[in-house]
Amino acid sequence: MKRYIAEIIATFFMIFCGTGAMIIDTESQGIISHLGVATVWGLIVMVMIFSFGKISGAHMNPAVTLTLVLLKKHSRKDLLPYFLSQLIGAFSASITLKLIFPENEFLGSTLPSGSDYQSFVLEFILTFILMLVILLTTQGKKEIEQHFAPIAIGMTIMLGALFAGPISKASMNPFRSLAPAVTSGHLEHLWLYIVATTLGALAAGLYWLWQDS
Repeated sequence: MKRYIAEIIATFFMIFCGTGAMIIDTESQGIISHLGVATVWGLIVMVMIFSFGKISGAHMNPAVTLTLVLLKKHSRKDLLPYFLSQLIGAFSASITLKLIFPENEFLGSTLPSGSDYQSFVLEFILTFILMLVILLTTQGKKEIEQHFAPIAIGMTIMLGALFAGPISKASMNPFRSLAPAVTSGHLEHLWLYIVATTLGALAAGLYWLWQDS
């Protein structure tokens, strides 16, 4: 139960701060800026992994949890409880932001600025990179690699948000897209972010199996 509660808290703060930065940037006419929003996403992920990594692993992402379970790096019996914990955390954050900013239309939803094709490919590749970084830094045998894993993962999130955010919003996480989409009522294109991110993480898992064989 401690692990599940940790996963709820970590996911809540990730969505609250990340999408919150997007909302406040809109409400303040761009004071935070694109660079600022990307930085917030990277920092909150890094801080949550440093804080909760030793308790729950701080997945905060069902695509990551699913891939780790399939690779037998995480207990299969924890799959559904982790999914539920992440859903609770994500929706709690989006609902809280809706209460704070009731007039905000999108609540940090991931809506493509370009074509669906562009965003699908970007989200697949971004999540592939993210999952690969997670595996290479957390599953290494050297303790020094694991110590710096939160920094590497947070920087990967920031990197993806910096260069791909203007087109796809750089979700890399099915529930990160699901919660604000449902809460705001903007369900258009949601399938893209659920499918592309999940496939990207699973593809990275397949690569890990191949290079580890």
